[in-house]
Amino acid sequence: MEKKYDYLIVGSGLYGSVFAHEMTKKGKRCLVIDKRSHLGGNIYCEEKEGINVHKYGAHIFHTNDKNIWDYVNSFVEFNRFTNSPMANYKGKLYNLPFNMNTFYQLWGTKTPEEAQAKIQEQIKDLNIVEPKNLEEQALSLVGTDIYYKLIKGYTEKQWGRKATELPAFIIKRLPVRFTFDNNYFKDKYQGIPEGGYNKLIDGLLEGIETITDVDYFKDKQSWDDKAEKVVFTGRIDEYYGFTFGKLNYRSLNFEHTTLAVENYQGNAVVNYNESEVPYTRIIEHKHFEFGTQKKTIITKEYPQEWDENKEPYYPVNDEKNDTIFKNYKHLAENEENVIFGGRLAEYRYYDMHQVIASALKRVNVEFNEV
Repeated sequence: MEKKYDYLIVGSGLYGSVFAHEMTKKGKRCLVIDKRSHLGGNIYCEEKEGINVHKYGAHIFHTNDKNIWDYVNSFVEFNRFTNSPMANYKGKLYNLPFNMNTFYQLWGTKTPEEAQAKIQEQIKDLNIVEPKNLEEQALSLVGTDIYYKLIKGYTEKQWGRKATELPAFIIKRLPVRFTFDNNYFKDKYQGIPEGGYNKLIDGLLEGIETITDVDYFKDKQSWDDKAEKVVFTGRIDEYYGFTFGKLNYRSLNFEHTTLAVENYQGNAVVNYNESEVPYTRIIEHKHFEFGTQKKTIITKEYPQEWDENKEPYYPVNDEKNDTIFKNYKHLAENEENVIFGGRLAEYRYYDMHQVIASALKRVNVEFNEV
Protein backbone atom coordinates (compact mmCIF):
# COMPACT_ATOMS: atom_id res chain seq x y z
CA MET A 1 0.00 0.00 0.00
CA GLU A 2 1.37 3.41 -0.99
CA LYS A 3 2.23 5.65 1.92
CA LYS A 4 0.85 9.18 2.18
CA TYR A 5 4.24 10.89 2.21
CA ASP A 6 7.60 10.30 0.58
CA TYR A 7 9.46 11.88 3.53
CA LEU A 8 8.63 12.38 7.18
CA ILE A 9 11.00 15.07 8.43
CA VAL A 10 11.52 15.07 12.19
CA GLY A 11 12.65 18.57 13.15
CA SER A 12 11.99 21.91 11.45
CA GLY A 13 15.40 23.51 11.92
CA LEU A 14 17.56 24.52 8.98
CA TYR A 15 18.45 20.98 7.91
CA GLY A 16 14.88 19.71 7.95
CA SER A 17 13.43 22.84 6.37
CA VAL A 18 15.96 22.97 3.51
CA PHE A 19 15.53 19.26 2.83
CA ALA A 20 11.73 19.56 2.82
CA HIS A 21 11.83 22.58 0.52
CA GLU A 22 14.13 20.98 -2.03
CA MET A 23 12.25 17.68 -2.05
CA THR A 24 8.91 19.44 -2.47
CA LYS A 25 10.37 21.32 -5.44
CA LYS A 26 11.18 17.94 -6.96
CA GLY A 27 7.59 16.77 -6.56
CA LYS A 28 8.03 14.74 -3.38
CA ARG A 29 5.39 14.73 -0.64
CA CYS A 30 6.81 15.92 2.69
CA LEU A 31 5.49 16.17 6.23
CA VAL A 32 7.51 18.15 8.79
CA ILE A 33 6.95 17.60 12.51
CA ASP A 34 8.56 19.33 15.48
CA LYS A 35 8.42 18.77 19.23
CA ARG A 36 8.45 22.50 19.95
CA SER A 37 5.43 24.77 19.65
CA HIS A 38 7.02 26.63 16.74
CA LEU A 39 8.96 25.96 13.55
CA GLY A 40 12.57 26.90 12.88
CA GLY A 41 14.54 25.05 15.53
CA ASN A 42 17.22 27.13 17.25
CA ILE A 43 17.07 29.99 14.74
CA TYR A 44 13.49 30.84 15.76
CA CYS A 45 12.91 34.51 16.58
CA GLU A 46 10.29 35.87 18.96
CA GLU A 47 9.06 39.39 18.27
CA LYS A 48 8.85 41.62 21.34
CA GLU A 49 8.62 45.40 21.42
CA GLY A 50 9.09 45.33 17.65
CA ILE A 51 12.45 43.57 18.09
CA ASN A 52 13.29 40.13 16.70
CA VAL A 53 14.69 38.28 19.70
CA HIS A 54 16.96 35.32 18.90
CA LYS A 55 15.23 33.04 21.40
CA TYR A 56 17.92 30.36 21.45
CA GLY A 57 21.01 32.53 21.26
CA ALA A 58 22.62 34.82 18.71
CA HIS A 59 22.63 33.52 15.13
CA ILE A 60 24.81 35.45 12.71
CA PHE A 61 24.91 34.10 9.19
CA HIS A 62 28.31 34.04 7.51
CA THR A 63 29.79 32.13 4.59
CA ASN A 64 32.32 32.28 1.77
CA ASP A 65 30.03 30.24 -0.46
CA LYS A 66 28.23 32.59 -2.86
CA ASN A 67 25.77 29.86 -3.85
CA ILE A 68 24.68 29.41 -0.22
CA TRP A 69 24.49 33.19 0.25
CA ASP A 70 22.34 33.58 -2.86
CA TYR A 71 20.21 30.64 -1.73
CA VAL A 72 19.22 32.18 1.62
CA ASN A 73 18.75 35.61 0.04
CA SER A 74 16.27 34.10 -2.40
CA PHE A 75 13.87 33.70 0.56
CA VAL A 76 14.61 36.88 2.51
CA GLU A 77 17.06 39.73 1.99
CA PHE A 78 19.96 39.70 4.46
CA ASN A 79 21.28 42.98 5.84
CA ARG A 80 24.91 44.09 6.17
CA PHE A 81 25.37 43.25 9.86
CA THR A 82 29.03 42.59 10.72
CA ASN A 83 29.82 40.79 13.94
CA SER A 84 32.28 42.89 15.97
CA PRO A 85 31.96 41.67 19.56
CA MET A 86 33.48 43.34 22.60
CA ALA A 87 35.00 41.64 25.64
CA ASN A 88 34.42 43.00 29.13
CA TYR A 89 37.09 41.88 31.57
CA LYS A 90 36.67 43.32 35.07
CA GLY A 91 35.09 46.50 33.72
CA LYS A 92 37.59 47.11 30.93
CA LEU A 93 36.58 46.70 27.28
CA TYR A 94 38.61 44.94 24.58
CA ASN A 95 37.92 44.39 20.89
CA LEU A 96 37.48 40.88 19.49
CA PRO A 97 38.83 38.94 17.73
CA PHE A 98 42.38 39.58 18.96
CA ASN A 99 43.71 42.35 16.72
CA MET A 100 45.71 45.55 16.81
CA ASN A 101 42.92 47.33 18.70
CA THR A 102 43.03 44.62 21.38
CA PHE A 103 46.82 44.81 21.66
CA TYR A 104 46.70 48.60 22.01
CA GLN A 105 44.08 48.24 24.77
CA LEU A 106 46.24 45.65 26.55
CA TRP A 107 49.73 47.07 26.14
CA GLY A 108 49.58 50.38 24.27
CA THR A 109 51.41 48.86 21.29
CA LYS A 110 50.86 50.75 18.05
CA THR A 111 52.58 48.67 15.40
CA PRO A 112 52.34 44.99 14.42
CA GLU A 113 56.04 44.59 15.20
CA GLU A 114 55.56 45.83 18.77
CA ALA A 115 52.53 43.57 19.32
CA GLN A 116 54.24 40.49 17.89
CA ALA A 117 57.30 41.12 20.05
CA LYS A 118 55.11 41.38 23.17
CA ILE A 119 53.40 38.07 22.43
CA GLN A 120 56.63 36.27 21.55
CA GLU A 121 58.28 37.54 24.72
CA GLN A 122 55.50 35.98 26.82
CA ILE A 123 55.47 32.70 24.87
CA LYS A 124 59.27 32.33 25.08
CA ASP A 125 59.24 32.47 28.87
CA LEU A 126 56.71 29.62 29.16
CA ASN A 127 58.89 26.88 27.63
CA ILE A 128 55.89 24.86 26.41
CA VAL A 129 57.10 22.36 23.79
CA GLU A 130 54.16 19.98 23.48
CA PRO A 131 50.90 21.40 24.88
CA LYS A 132 49.11 18.79 27.01
CA ASN A 133 45.80 20.61 27.42
CA LEU A 134 43.82 23.65 26.29
CA GLU A 135 45.54 25.98 28.74
CA GLU A 136 49.02 25.10 27.52
CA GLN A 137 47.87 25.23 23.90
CA ALA A 138 46.42 28.73 24.29
CA LEU A 139 49.39 30.02 26.25
CA SER A 140 51.77 28.72 23.57
CA LEU A 141 49.82 30.63 20.91
CA VAL A 142 49.09 34.01 22.52
CA GLY A 143 51.02 34.30 25.79
CA THR A 144 49.85 35.06 29.32
CA ASP A 145 48.03 38.42 29.10
CA ILE A 146 45.58 37.44 26.38
CA TYR A 147 45.07 33.98 27.86
CA TYR A 148 44.32 35.00 31.44
CA LYS A 149 42.19 38.03 30.56
CA LEU A 150 40.37 37.00 27.41
CA ILE A 151 40.40 33.19 27.13
CA LYS A 152 40.62 31.31 30.43
CA GLY A 153 37.49 32.52 32.26
CA TYR A 154 35.25 32.52 29.19
CA THR A 155 36.37 29.06 28.06
CA GLU A 156 36.00 27.47 31.49
CA LYS A 157 32.48 28.88 31.81
CA GLN A 158 31.60 27.73 28.31
CA TRP A 159 32.71 24.13 28.88
CA GLY A 160 32.10 23.85 32.61
CA ARG A 161 35.60 22.45 33.12
CA LYS A 162 39.04 23.75 33.99
CA ALA A 163 41.15 24.65 30.97
CA THR A 164 43.78 22.20 32.19
CA GLU A 165 41.16 19.41 31.91
CA LEU A 166 40.16 20.28 28.34
CA PRO A 167 41.95 18.73 25.35
CA ALA A 168 44.39 20.93 23.45
CA PHE A 169 42.71 20.33 20.06
CA ILE A 170 39.69 22.46 21.04
CA ILE A 171 41.81 25.56 20.58
CA LYS A 172 44.37 24.52 17.96
CA ARG A 173 44.01 27.85 16.19
CA LEU A 174 43.19 31.26 17.61
CA PRO A 175 42.29 34.24 15.43
CA VAL A 176 45.17 36.67 15.95
CA ARG A 177 45.31 39.58 13.53
CA PHE A 178 47.98 42.19 13.25
CA THR A 179 45.59 44.64 11.61
CA PHE A 180 42.99 47.01 13.08
CA ASP A 181 40.11 44.73 12.07
CA ASN A 182 37.23 44.01 14.45
CA ASN A 183 35.28 41.84 12.01
CA TYR A 184 34.96 38.54 13.89
CA PHE A 185 34.30 36.39 10.82
CA LYS A 186 36.60 36.49 7.82
CA ASP A 187 33.88 35.20 5.49
CA LYS A 188 33.01 37.30 2.48
CA TYR A 189 29.25 37.22 3.10
CA GLN A 190 27.69 38.07 6.44
CA GLY A 191 24.37 39.36 7.70
CA ILE A 192 21.01 38.88 9.41
CA PRO A 193 17.67 38.34 7.62
CA GLU A 194 15.71 41.60 7.49
CA GLY A 195 12.72 40.88 9.67
CA GLY A 196 14.30 37.90 11.44
CA TYR A 197 15.04 34.24 10.73
CA ASN A 198 11.37 33.26 10.80
CA LYS A 199 11.08 34.76 7.33
CA LEU A 200 13.72 32.34 6.08
CA ILE A 201 11.98 29.33 7.64
CA ASP A 202 8.54 30.49 6.43
CA GLY A 203 9.93 30.78 2.91
CA LEU A 204 11.49 27.33 3.03
CA LEU A 205 8.35 25.66 4.39
CA GLU A 206 5.78 27.56 2.35
CA GLY A 207 3.12 25.16 1.07
CA ILE A 208 4.53 22.21 3.06
CA GLU A 209 2.45 20.41 5.69
CA THR A 210 3.82 20.97 9.19
CA ILE A 211 2.75 19.88 12.67
CA THR A 212 4.21 21.27 15.91
CA ASP A 213 4.00 20.04 19.53
CA VAL A 214 4.72 16.48 18.42
CA ASP A 215 6.83 14.00 20.38
CA TYR A 216 7.99 11.66 17.61
CA PHE A 217 9.09 8.96 20.05
CA LYS A 218 5.72 8.70 21.80
CA ASP A 219 4.20 7.21 18.65
CA LYS A 220 7.25 6.47 16.53
CA GLN A 221 5.86 3.51 14.60
CA SER A 222 2.70 5.38 13.64
CA TRP A 223 4.72 8.32 12.32
CA ASP A 224 7.16 6.05 10.48
CA ASP A 225 4.25 4.28 8.76
CA LYS A 226 3.16 7.53 7.14
CA ALA A 227 6.20 7.92 4.88
CA GLU A 228 8.58 5.96 2.66
CA LYS A 229 11.60 7.52 4.39
CA VAL A 230 12.32 9.35 7.63
CA VAL A 231 14.66 12.34 7.88
CA PHE A 232 15.73 12.53 11.52
CA THR A 233 17.41 15.67 12.87
CA GLY A 234 17.25 14.93 16.60
CA ARG A 235 19.70 13.16 18.91
CA ILE A 236 21.06 10.05 17.24
CA ASP A 237 21.61 8.29 20.57
CA GLU A 238 17.95 8.80 21.47
CA TYR A 239 16.87 7.40 18.10
CA TYR A 240 18.69 4.16 18.88
CA GLY A 241 17.41 3.96 22.44
CA PHE A 242 20.83 4.78 23.94
CA THR A 243 22.08 1.32 22.95
CA PHE A 244 25.73 2.38 23.26
CA GLY A 245 25.16 4.92 26.02
CA LYS A 246 24.25 8.59 26.08
CA LEU A 247 26.22 11.23 24.24
CA ASN A 248 27.11 14.40 26.12
CA TYR A 249 26.13 17.92 25.12
CA ARG A 250 26.49 21.39 26.52
CA SER A 251 23.33 23.34 27.24
CA LEU A 252 22.50 27.01 27.65
CA ASN A 253 20.07 29.03 29.74
CA PHE A 254 18.85 32.33 28.32
CA GLU A 255 17.69 35.15 30.56
CA HIS A 256 15.74 37.67 28.44
CA THR A 257 15.05 41.15 29.87
CA THR A 258 13.16 44.10 28.40
CA LEU A 259 14.64 47.46 29.38
CA ALA A 260 13.06 50.91 29.11
CA VAL A 261 16.15 52.37 27.42
CA GLU A 262 16.91 52.79 23.74
CA ASN A 263 20.45 51.45 23.87
CA TYR A 264 21.90 49.31 26.67
CA GLN A 265 25.44 48.37 25.59
CA GLY A 266 25.96 49.90 22.15
CA ASN A 267 26.78 46.57 20.52
CA ALA A 268 24.99 43.34 19.64
CA VAL A 269 27.45 41.10 21.49
CA VAL A 270 29.52 41.79 24.62
CA ASN A 271 31.42 38.87 26.16
CA TYR A 272 32.08 38.72 29.90
CA ASN A 273 35.41 37.00 30.24
CA GLU A 274 36.16 36.77 33.94
CA SER A 275 35.11 33.63 35.80
CA GLU A 276 33.35 35.60 38.55
CA VAL A 277 30.54 36.63 36.15
CA PRO A 278 28.32 33.55 35.66
CA TYR A 279 27.17 34.36 32.11
CA THR A 280 29.42 34.33 29.06
CA ARG A 281 27.84 37.18 27.14
CA ILE A 282 25.03 39.70 26.82
CA ILE A 283 23.21 39.96 23.51
CA GLU A 284 21.34 43.17 22.62
CA HIS A 285 19.07 41.99 19.82
CA LYS A 286 18.02 45.29 18.24
CA HIS A 287 21.56 45.92 17.02
CA PHE A 288 21.37 42.88 14.71
CA GLU A 289 18.91 44.85 12.57
CA PHE A 290 20.05 48.39 13.43
CA GLY A 291 16.85 48.98 15.42
CA THR A 292 15.66 52.37 16.66
CA GLN A 293 12.89 51.16 18.99
CA LYS A 294 12.25 53.08 22.23
CA LYS A 295 12.98 49.98 24.33
CA THR A 296 15.63 47.31 24.10
CA ILE A 297 15.85 43.61 24.91
CA ILE A 298 18.98 41.95 26.26
CA THR A 299 19.78 38.29 26.82
CA LYS A 300 22.29 36.93 29.30
CA GLU A 301 23.67 33.56 28.21
CA TYR A 302 24.52 31.03 30.90
CA PRO A 303 26.32 27.83 29.80
CA GLN A 304 25.36 24.75 31.78
CA GLU A 305 25.74 21.01 31.96
CA TRP A 306 23.16 19.24 29.87
CA ASP A 307 20.61 16.76 31.19
CA GLU A 308 17.40 15.25 29.82
CA ASN A 309 15.37 18.27 30.99
CA LYS A 310 17.50 20.76 29.04
CA GLU A 311 18.06 21.53 25.40
CA PRO A 312 21.23 19.98 23.88
CA TYR A 313 22.94 22.84 22.06
CA TYR A 314 26.32 21.55 21.01
CA PRO A 315 28.19 18.27 21.22
CA VAL A 316 31.15 17.57 23.47
CA ASN A 317 33.47 16.09 20.86
CA ASP A 318 36.02 14.53 23.16
CA GLU A 319 37.52 11.08 22.69
CA LYS A 320 34.94 9.29 24.85
CA ASN A 321 31.91 10.78 23.09
CA ASP A 322 33.37 10.41 19.61
CA THR A 323 33.92 6.70 20.29
CA ILE A 324 30.28 6.30 21.32
CA PHE A 325 29.11 8.26 18.30
CA LYS A 326 31.07 6.05 15.89
CA ASN A 327 28.97 3.10 17.06
CA TYR A 328 25.75 4.99 16.35
CA LYS A 329 27.08 6.24 13.02
CA HIS A 330 27.77 2.66 11.97
CA LEU A 331 24.12 1.78 12.63
CA ALA A 332 22.95 4.89 10.78
CA GLU A 333 25.02 4.08 7.69
CA ASN A 334 23.22 0.75 7.39
CA GLU A 335 19.75 2.29 7.43
CA GLU A 336 17.97 2.15 4.09
CA ASN A 337 14.98 4.35 4.89
CA VAL A 338 16.30 6.74 7.53
CA ILE A 339 18.42 9.83 6.86
CA PHE A 340 20.29 11.49 9.74
CA GLY A 341 21.17 15.17 9.40
CA GLY A 342 22.04 18.28 11.41
CA ARG A 343 24.02 19.03 14.56
CA LEU A 344 22.38 16.50 16.85
CA ALA A 345 21.96 13.63 14.40
CA GLU A 346 25.51 13.98 13.06
CA TYR A 347 26.94 14.90 16.48
CA ARG A 348 29.08 17.74 15.19
CA TYR A 349 29.18 21.49 15.48
CA TYR A 350 27.73 23.09 12.36
CA ASP A 351 27.47 26.75 11.43
CA MET A 352 24.27 27.64 9.62
CA HIS A 353 25.77 27.67 6.14
CA GLN A 354 27.27 24.24 6.78
CA VAL A 355 23.89 22.82 7.81
CA ILE A 356 22.34 24.15 4.60
CA ALA A 357 25.18 22.73 2.48
CA SER A 358 24.82 19.35 4.20
CA ALA A 359 21.06 19.25 3.51
CA LEU A 360 21.51 20.25 -0.13
CA LYS A 361 24.18 17.59 -0.57
CA ARG A 362 21.87 14.95 0.86
CA VAL A 363 19.11 15.98 -1.55
CA ASN A 364 21.55 15.42 -4.42
CA VAL A 365 22.46 12.00 -2.98
CA GLU A 366 18.77 11.06 -2.94
CA PHE A 367 18.59 11.82 -6.65
CA ASN A 368 22.00 10.35 -7.49
CA GLU A 369 23.22 13.80 -8.55
CA VAL A 370 26.51 13.72 -6.67
